[in-house]
Amino acid sequence: MHQIDIGINESNRLEIAEGLKRLLADSYTLYLQTHNFHWNVTGLQFRELHLMFEEHYTELAVAVDEIAERIRTLDVAAPGTYKAFAELSSIEEVEGVPDAATMITLLTKGHEQVVKTCREVLSVAQDADDESTAALVSDRMRVHEKTAWMLRATQA
Repeated sequence: MHQIDIGINESNRLEIAEGLKRLLADSYTLYLQTHNFHWNVTGLQFRELHLMFEEHYTELAVAVDEIAERIRTLDVAAPGTYKAFAELSSIEEVEGVPDAATMITLLTKGHEQVVKTCREVLSVAQDADDESTAALVSDRMRVHEKTAWMLRATQA
């Protein structure tokens, strides 16, 4: 077995990976919530929201893979169970099926939470000169900020 030597010390690598695990859990929880709402949305905005939610969960499906692979690149096991995600995520699960307006509000808050998690991980990555993680997290932050804006705009 080869020792990982990518210019980031072990302590920093582990701290970055822990932050990425939280980002992965938030992203996966948001993915599940968005997919659930895609299946169950009703009302006058059905078609618009159904399609928008599909765009969002499809984008999130790619994102969770990228985040998990970055964790593995840092030589740390990526979490992959509902139990692990529930313990790590800052996003609360939703009980039942809310109305469309509540779905939009919940998803907006979810995307905003992911942005906050990104900011925490970005700071740690920047302090460790981990440009690869910083670039990934910065890209994720930009997507979630824009998505939250678009969700808010549907309720203007």
